[in-house]
Amino acid sequence: MDALNLDAVRRAMQQPLPGWAAQSRMAPPGLANPVAREAAPRQAGVLLLLYPRDGALHFVLTRRADCLGNHGGQISLPGGRRELGDADFVATALREGREELGAALEDVELLGALTALYVPPSHFVIHPAVAYAPTRPDFRPNANEVAEVIEVPLRDLLDPTRRGAELRPLVSLGGLLRMTPHYQFGAHKVWGATAMVLSEFEALLHHNREGEAT
Repeated sequence: MDALNLDAVRRAMQQPLPGWAAQSRMAPPGLANPVAREAAPRQAGVLLLLYPRDGALHFVLTRRADCLGNHGGQISLPGGRRELGDADFVATALREGREELGAALEDVELLGALTALYVPPSHFVIHPAVAYAPTRPDFRPNANEVAEVIEVPLRDLLDPTRRGAELRPLVSLGGLLRMTPHYQFGAHKVWGATAMVLSEFEALLHHNREGEAT
């Protein structure tokens, strides 16, 4: 396992969350700290799942099926709407992870939660949970929801060359084109709410590494 190991992640998740200060680094242009100003938003849990592969920690993203509304075809963390039977948002994230990834996710260790984030285009508040599976899950994705499973080495999240920006039409701005930040993992560009969640996690990992170096 490389230096960015499970113990380092555990320590990082014990730090105070940086919240919007970190999320905003990957926010679409013109997006102030978003809060729901209309009817009560829908609530969702998303899963940032870590696991070992080839001697290094990885996390999993999905390319959503094209048929899934406004976010079809986008790269996202596994997750979805909270249901009445879910004890909390962690339960939501794990249930959705099982349903989308087709993985049992047994013996998963909850490492903590990241800052909830309101997503204006879908009127959802997403609640990210960070968890660790001791072995690589056997991914058998639900084809109705997931077009592709994307496995990313965690060290790539800390690589500044993985950040970029490009012109995108933004729903929040009526389809206007704006330079929008993204992470690039292989052929995949991760932007919007998912990039904002990852940005907070990246900030925690960076802060922990800097603290260990001093």
